Amino acid sequence: MADRDEARKFEESLLGWLDDAYNLARWLLRDDQDAQDAVQDAFMRAAHFASGFRGGDRRAWLLAIVRNVCYTQLSRSRTAASNVVFDEEQHQGASPAIDPETAAFNRVDREALIGALEALPVEYREAIVMREMEGLSYKEIAGAAGVPIGTVMSRLARGRALLRRTLEIRMKKAS
Repeated sequence: MADRDEARKFEESLLGWLDDAYNLARWLLRDDQDAQDAVQDAFMRAAHFASGFRGGDRRAWLLAIVRNVCYTQLSRSRTAASNVVFDEEQHQGASPAIDPETAAFNRVDREALIGALEALPVEYREAIVMREMEGLSYKEIAGAAGVPIGTVMSRLARGRALLRRTLEIRMKKAS
């Protein structure tokens, strides 16, 4: 009886990171429905393997499961995932804003950032999302990704450099 209560409490504690899990899955898979499916699968796996949790950071453990589910989905549809291209016109807002100048700058900046982030190779995008959006430490990212901290640092540096370069190119084209 006590084991069931502990398992239920453990599973409920993971629900606090549902948004984090979805955010990571969404950025890795680039599709809302696929991300929802991945998170559901990850939570089912986490519940099933809760007894195998050996301590440490539960959030990093959960995000590692989400990451693994996402990579499994990506490997099943590698050709489709690698051919996704960000279409600037498709993602542009349909209606003009009330303050056109400010809205235009904000929309362009946001769209440029999203486009540049989506264009990154998945391992760099993953590291940036976990660090900058989810606030994980280098150690937590290393644990979730199953790589050494030096690899995390390298991926972040390279990802940020690629992001910066892509944004600079987009800015030059825009002006």
